[in-house]
Amino acid sequence: MTTQQNLTRIQLSINDEQRTVDVEPRWLLSDVLRHELGLTGTHVGCEQGVCGACTVLVNGQPQRSCLMFAVSAQGSEIRTIEAATPVEGLSPLQAAFEKHHALQCGFCTPAMVLTAEALLKMNPNPTEQEVRVALSGNICRCTGYQFIVDAVLEAAEAYRRVSSTTQREGQ
Repeated sequence: MTTQQNLTRIQLSINDEQRTVDVEPRWLLSDVLRHELGLTGTHVGCEQGVCGACTVLVNGQPQRSCLMFAVSAQGSEIRTIEAATPVEGLSPLQAAFEKHHALQCGFCTPAMVLTAEALLKMNPNPTEQEVRVALSGNICRCTGYQFIVDAVLEAAEAYRRVSSTTQREGQ
């Protein structure tokens, strides 16, 4: 039973927005995101950190939100799938997922997209093996992984083209 005395007020930076939420110290970040803040794009699968479905970005790094207490996230920058889509439409990564049929039921897709996004920020020119290693903590039970890997590699190429064009225009 939750009482007001059991709650701790925390400040979270989620998707570039400051949020204040009262939580029990034992509540998981995944539960707070979904049930307290309505960010249901974060899925919960195994609840043991094995499937990767609950992955969010914490300070730019993929993190299993089902293994992290919400109070531990205080002061961190958290990015969920809700912030991955630009206002004007799909991101190049999302568009590549769509083009390559890299999703089927979609349960793992938010975590796959966020994990791939983190990879491409750290390594804009990954090899197929590097993509496979980065995604190895995310389980997809529907599509297999080749379409997902193809999508990430195509998105990497798209991001490099945009970066190259932007650099040429800046000269």
